[in-house]
Amino acid sequence: MATHTLSTHPPEPRDARLDRRLHDVGWGLLLILTGAVSLVPGARVPEGAWLLGVAAILLGVNAVRYVRGIPVSGFTVLLGLFALAAGGSRAVGVDLPLLAICLVVIGASLVLRPWVAADSD
Repeated sequence: MATHTLSTHPPEPRDARLDRRLHDVGWGLLLILTGAVSLVPGARVPEGAWLLGVAAILLGVNAVRYVRGIPVSGFTVLLGLFALAAGGSRAVGVDLPLLAICLVVIGASLVLRPWVAADSD
């Protein structure tokens, strides 16, 4: 069974082509989504649709990486989760203080990182 990791280490050479393809497909989907949403009149696009699409793409690409045993990008997972929260909140009409939440998460990760790193040594 493949070991799944959230590391940022480069993939093994045998997975490098798949990793590159996933990277390219992810960017392609993001560009297509952005262009398609821009082409549709604003009144016809549901509130938060673009953010929910971005979340689906970022989290989907990382889910494929995880299943295939390729290291997952923690940064894009975090961006995907924030896009999901922002898009979901806009879709239901709630205004989340996302900047404040981002600052708390970043600060907490900086504070907790030394303890997590010390436990893995």
